[in-house]
Amino acid sequence: VVVVKFGEKYKQWNAAFDAGYASALNKSIIVIQNEDHQHALKEIDAAASAVASDQMQVIRILKYVLEGSLK
Repeated sequence: VVVVKFGEKYKQWNAAFDAGYASALNKSIIVIQNEDHQHALKEIDAAASAVASDQMQVIRILKYVLEGSLK
């Protein structure tokens, strides 16, 4: 599983490259992004297994996948 974060403080092209590389390797991708980037990242979101708005959502996603728990 590859978690890629797009945010104001991060270099967007590096994150996009990492997401593309992970996709080419058939890795599961979880994207973290804010609503401002939603349209610009629609192709990356389509390749992702999940899209989250913060790190806590990623933790919940991974907990669900690993343990089957929604808590």
